[in-house]
Amino acid sequence: MSWHARTVPAPGGTSILGPYELARIGFGAMQLRKFEAEPARAQTLLRRALELGVDHIDTAEFYGNGFVNRMIGQVLRDKNGIVAATKVGADPNPGAKIPVKLAQRPEQLRASVEDNLASLGMEQLSLVNLRRPDVGPGVHAEGDQVVDVDDQMAELIALRNEGKIASIGLSGISLETLLRVLPAGIACVQNAYSLVSRDCEDLLSICVDHGVAWVPFFPLGGAAPGWPKITDQPTVITIARKLGITPSQLGLAWLLRHRPNILLIPGTADTVHLEENLASASVVLDQEAMAELNALTVSLKL
Repeated sequence: MSWHARTVPAPGGTSILGPYELARIGFGAMQLRKFEAEPARAQTLLRRALELGVDHIDTAEFYGNGFVNRMIGQVLRDKNGIVAATKVGADPNPGAKIPVKLAQRPEQLRASVEDNLASLGMEQLSLVNLRRPDVGPGVHAEGDQVVDVDDQMAELIALRNEGKIASIGLSGISLETLLRVLPAGIACVQNAYSLVSRDCEDLLSICVDHGVAWVPFFPLGGAAPGWPKITDQPTVITIARKLGITPSQLGLAWLLRHRPNILLIPGTADTVHLEENLASASVVLDQEAMAELNALTVSLKL
């Protein structure tokens, strides 16, 4: 039974993320930072996502130095049954070449939770993902930013006990980290993963076994120079053409079919692309297509 009364069909059906039963295709909000000078456009896109059945929005305080959170908070102010999942482990660094800096120390995690609560305008965060620098992409930890995961988890568990966060997730983690923290109660894992970058398959299998949701970021690959892209693969292009869909839609459809615990958060700043992403839920892949896609060997060690 769903955790809230749904008024429109769930894109891709539903799956479990911690205590929530959610549509398998949500929305990654990072690109909304492009609309900082046009906040109405950000809110219009968010409202369209909700109209299409999205009930899982992925965000962070460091997306536009709080701008994206504020837009989400305003749109969700009169809405129930929507999970706004956020991240800690990094802070905004406006004006810098890389506008994000690591914030891994326990006191920084707590401060980031407070910042997310304030910018979202919420009394409790549904899900907080701890963004670790265990695996790429991202900045490597140095100096006082090299922090043991047990110390971080102790702070997040304390925040959960205080009622400031409801569920804890992990992002950018290694297999060793996942195995260490599973007993603490983990709702999801966010790692870079796609049809063409499957180096985290062992972590995904463990998540399946333990009922932990897998929420891949960069689900279409191509996140950094030299990374493989879905849209560059001849097999993907050929199958997509046969099905009358885009290669990106095929990549998302493969993820939904690959494992039942996968929930997607494709991001976009364009309404047409938003609708295309959500339409991936209705793509039917037969055994022949899945076999061809599963056989792709393009990969990248992160």
